[in-house]
Amino acid sequence: MLQSLASNSCVRLIQTHKSTWYFISLVLGYILYLIFGAVVFSSVELPYEDLLRQELRAIKKQFLQENECISEERLERFLKRALDASNYGVSILNNASVNWNWDFTSALFFASTVLSTTGYGHTAPLSDGGKAFCIIYSVIGIPFTLLFLTAVVQRIMVFSTRRPIAYFHTNWGFSKPLVAIVHAAVLAVLAVSCFFIIPAAIFSALEENWNFLESFYFCFISLSTIGLGDYVPGEAANQKFRELYKVGITVYLILGLIVMLVVLETFCELQQLKQLRKMFYLKKEKPQDRMAILEHDHLSFTTVSDRSPGQHEEKSHGFEGLHSTHTSHDDPILQ
Repeated sequence: MLQSLASNSCVRLIQTHKSTWYFISLVLGYILYLIFGAVVFSSVELPYEDLLRQELRAIKKQFLQENECISEERLERFLKRALDASNYGVSILNNASVNWNWDFTSALFFASTVLSTTGYGHTAPLSDGGKAFCIIYSVIGIPFTLLFLTAVVQRIMVFSTRRPIAYFHTNWGFSKPLVAIVHAAVLAVLAVSCFFIIPAAIFSALEENWNFLESFYFCFISLSTIGLGDYVPGEAANQKFRELYKVGITVYLILGLIVMLVVLETFCELQQLKQLRKMFYLKKEKPQDRMAILEHDHLSFTTVSDRSPGQHEEKSHGFEGLHSTHTSHDDPILQ
């Protein structure tokens, strides 16, 4: 008997706080997903890092043996200075000295990566004035970019999603949820083809050291606004039409980001995903709860008013006398 009562109380507790349990499971699932990613990345990339470290140590040791006049400390200072400059996008290599990081087209590309929060990190402001301006420019520009993207996506959604779904639902009689799912799948295939596969093929042809996988990797890292910065197009020494190439990449990133937002918004409007999101949200206050609150306030008010019956009677008699002496027949305005 006690066990059945305890089990029933546990079931009622779980049902009454269902969204809370779903939210806790979501948080735990996200933490486990982070741990899973860390384990996989560590197991895959750690051997390559160790191999690269061994190669660098071997090259450094061989260089010191061939050049005994150079001490290890001087070489360390030189390499540190070169690496610090490389972090700001400045290379000491002869084949990279012809490209400037802060000409107009490169600065335009940098501004687009800042406002879209992609941030490749291959180029960073060198001066204190540039760093201060980057802060002010980002504080104003990022909300402005969000407003711009929201307005553009809202207008595109009318023609790319809502009207086609309504057309097939009204004129062809198809089920609206089914049409929405098929439309979202077709839109996703078109977006992947036009902004991932085709640009990846173009980048692999224009960039000498990139294969198709690396080009596709760059497209995904860029349009998802991850922006690791390990692959940046247009940085080769012998790049033809570099200025025009940089402008084209800037346009590609802005258009691709808009298309990705349209696809995400289309999937978010699916009824199945809406129901899935509601599982983790807090429930809104029901109208019955509001009515109960109003009834409680009304009872409190009547209780307080009942505590002074004499004053209530005096006020009622006063109003009755006023009504008897001043009727609607004597008031010309009411007539």
